[in-house]
Amino acid sequence: MEKKEEKVVVGVPVPVYYGGENEYQRGIIPPNAVFGDPKGIPIQQTIYRDTPAPFNCPYCAHTALTTVRSKPSLAAFVGCLMPMMLGVCFLCPSMDCLWHKYHYCPKCQEKVADFEKSDPCVVMDPPHWTQESFALSG
Repeated sequence: MEKKEEKVVVGVPVPVYYGGENEYQRGIIPPNAVFGDPKGIPIQQTIYRDTPAPFNCPYCAHTALTTVRSKPSLAAFVGCLMPMMLGVCFLCPSMDCLWHKYHYCPKCQEKVADFEKSDPCVVMDPPHWTQESFALSG
């Protein structure tokens, strides 16, 4: 019996089951997301963004919401250089959509994570000015 050699067709998409990008990295929030104070919920991973995030502190083992502090970014300065076109200066504390966010533990005051914004084009996308932080339950 002769063995027939099969030719591999180039250009046929092969489904990727492992090693692909996670949904929450694309901005889709999964159904097991925790937004508020975890209160005993086991946290597998925390996604730090613009808002306070539920977390387990690696320094003092405290479980709570982070404290967020903001600092101006280069994108905020670029946004402020174009006030005629945009009509608003993004260096104002009330307009911190382009500011870097730094997350701190409320108990030990240690820096836990940071979320740095570097894309000045986010100014043109108001629904994505504030991205909500969340954690994945285990």
